[in-house]
Amino acid sequence: MINALRQHWPEYLMEAAGLGIFMISACVFTILLEHPGSPVRMAINDPFVRRFLIGVAMGLTAIAIIYSPWGKQSGAHINPSVTLTFLRLGKVKSWDAVFYIIAQFTGALIGVTLVVALVRHLITHPSVNFVDTLPGSRGTIVAFIAELAISFILMMVILIVSNTNKIARYTGIFAGILVATYITLEAPLSGMSMNPARTFGSAIPAHHLMYLWVYFTAPVLGMLLASEVYIRVMGLSSISCAKLHHQNDKRCIHCGYPGAIKSAEFNATIHKAYV
Repeated sequence: MINALRQHWPEYLMEAAGLGIFMISACVFTILLEHPGSPVRMAINDPFVRRFLIGVAMGLTAIAIIYSPWGKQSGAHINPSVTLTFLRLGKVKSWDAVFYIIAQFTGALIGVTLVVALVRHLITHPSVNFVDTLPGSRGTIVAFIAELAISFILMMVILIVSNTNKIARYTGIFAGILVATYITLEAPLSGMSMNPARTFGSAIPAHHLMYLWVYFTAPVLGMLLASEVYIRVMGLSSISCAKLHHQNDKRCIHCGYPGAIKSAEFNATIHKAYV
């Protein structure tokens, strides 16, 4: 534990910062597009269009985090469900997984707390509601199934794309497109979380703890199920690493890749890892 913390603390902080930034972005764009006092909200009456714009904004935020220098180094999980799945696949060490998850929950809560401190009168409005993820009008069971399904698809796409050499570098783009699509189409069913820490970060200041079990279980089960299906079809040996973007010169605490080598050597090493 001590060695992991001493050697890998930068990656832990990067995971915290990544999800914190994601939560701040979610708060800002939801306020802009949903708060009744916002001129953007006044100009756009169609809730589907507003949801689409929030989806695009959050998809682009996810892509930016994944391809940022910090995301390239930590792997940009920014989601306990992703970390637990790669732990099960043997691509993340136990103590790294523990500290990643602690960092993710902490980052999410800090992100929302910062926005609350700055614009409490905006984020507490019922139309924004701390950007909390809650079951839609069809109920808790539908929300659970929806979260399970979208989490399954996301992880399946991540595993397929990140372990296909020709398109591996586009894993973050695929993930961002799915985030945007889910917010646009699935959010009315469950609020679109796929992320226990993301929901926790909003639920604590909102005091909405009743439905946490949905978002603490369905995303994890969905992603673990996707990993089981993938390894039964493709085999465990086909999975290269836990990073969403590995074709860079940053160190990797998951597979031991050192980073900071010449481009030609780097590309050759990456090619061997994915073939």
